[in-house]
Amino acid sequence: MKIAVVALGKIGLPLAVQFAKKGHHVTGCDVNQQTVDLVNAATEPFPGEAHLADYLREVVPSGHLRATTDTTAAVAEADAVVVVVPLFVDNDGVPDFGWMDDATAKIAAGLKPGTLVSYETTLPVGTTRNRFAPALEAGSGLKAGVDFHLIFSPERVLTGRVFADLRKYPKLVGGINETSTAAGVEFYKAVLDFDDRPDLAQANGVWDLLTCEASEMAKLAETTYRDVNIALANQFAIFAETANIDIAKVIAASNSQPYSHIHQPGIAVGGHCIPIYPRFYLWNDPAATVVRSAREANEGMPAHAVSILASLLGSVQGKTVAVLGISYRGGVKESAFSGVFPTVEALKAQGATVLVHDPMYTDAEITRLGFTPYALGTAVDGMILQADHAEYKTLTEKDFPGVSAVVDGRRSLNKANFPGAAFRVIGAPA
Repeated sequence: MKIAVVALGKIGLPLAVQFAKKGHHVTGCDVNQQTVDLVNAATEPFPGEAHLADYLREVVPSGHLRATTDTTAAVAEADAVVVVVPLFVDNDGVPDFGWMDDATAKIAAGLKPGTLVSYETTLPVGTTRNRFAPALEAGSGLKAGVDFHLIFSPERVLTGRVFADLRKYPKLVGGINETSTAAGVEFYKAVLDFDDRPDLAQANGVWDLLTCEASEMAKLAETTYRDVNIALANQFAIFAETANIDIAKVIAASNSQPYSHIHQPGIAVGGHCIPIYPRFYLWNDPAATVVRSAREANEGMPAHAVSILASLLGSVQGKTVAVLGISYRGGVKESAFSGVFPTVEALKAQGATVLVHDPMYTDAEITRLGFTPYALGTAVDGMILQADHAEYKTLTEKDFPGVSAVVDGRRSLNKANFPGAAFRVIGAPA
C-alpha cells in the first residue's frame, strides 16, 4: 500500500515509520525542508523518541520511507492519506485552523478516487464532516463518502513512547458514512499491531465507533477527563498545604480503590493535549462549567508555586530565582504550553531575576525561547522545579550556592539534599 503522512512532527514521523515497518511504501510530507532532508538522510529531526533513530535507519535505506515538501504530489500517488498537522487555539479558546486548512487544500489538489483520508489531529466535534469534507470536495471535485473515504481516527500516544503506545491502546475509527468507516478499519488493521489487553471490555485492536463525531468526541472526552482530574488533584493539594496533610499519601490511599484514579498534582501539565483539547470541547460546549473551571484551576498552578516561593523568601522582589525545566514533562524535549512560561512571567511580575535550566536544551535554545540560561553552581536565592527530568533527582543544595528556598513542583527532589533551605513540595505540609 502507498501511504502519505502529512506533517512529520513528533507524532507524524513515528506514525510514518510504523507504517513503513509494516512493509508499506510511505511518503512523509512536511513544510520544513530541513526536516525533509534529515528524514531522507535517515536521521531523526528531534531527540527523545524511543527507537525512532534505529527504525529510520531501517526503513529509509530499504526504500519504504521517503520525505518531501510536495504534499499534493505525494497524495496523488497514495492509497491512503494520514493527516497529523497541529491545531491550536487562540487566547480566547477559538481554534486556529490555518495550518490544517492549508494542508487540506494541498491534499484536495492531489486527491483521486478511492483514496482514504484519515485525520488524526484532535478536532472539535463536527470538524471532519462540516469543515474538512466540504474543503476536500471543493478542491478535488470528488464526493466524500462516495468517490473517496473520509474518517477521523485520533492519535492516542505520548511523545517519547509513540511506538509502545500504538501497540497498547485501541485505535478508534469513525467515518462520515459506513463505507468510509469500513475502509478506515481495514487500513489501520493493515498498518498497526496490538498488544494483548485482557483488561479491556473488548479485544485490543481497531475499534469501530461508527461516526467521525463519535471518534472526535472520544478523544476530547478522555483528554478533558484528565484535565478535570488533574484540576481536582491540584485543588486537593492547595487545601492539603493549609491543613498540614501530605496529598501524595491521600492520593495513594484513594487510588487503592479499583474505580478510583487521581492524578498527582503539579505546576501545570503542558504539551499539545491537556491545555488545548479541553478548549476544543468548550468551543463545542461553552456551557460546560466544570471543564472551564478545571482549566482555570490548572492554569493557576504556576502562580501558586511562585506564591509559595515568595512566602518562603519573604518576597521575590530583587531575588535571583532558578526555574528548572523547560519541557512540559520529564524526558521529553517539548516546550509547548509548558508551565515554565507562566512561572517565569509570574516571577518577573513580582520583580525577580529569573534564570532557566533544562538538560535537554542548549543555552542558545534557551535564549531563543526568551529566557536567560542558568548554569548549575551559580548562586541563587530560590529555585522552582517545573519539570521532572531524571537528571534533577540527584540535585543537592551544592548545585545552587546560596539557595535559601526551594519549591518542588513535581515531587522529584530529595528534601534531605537541601538541609539548609526552606523546602516545600506542592501538596505537602509546610
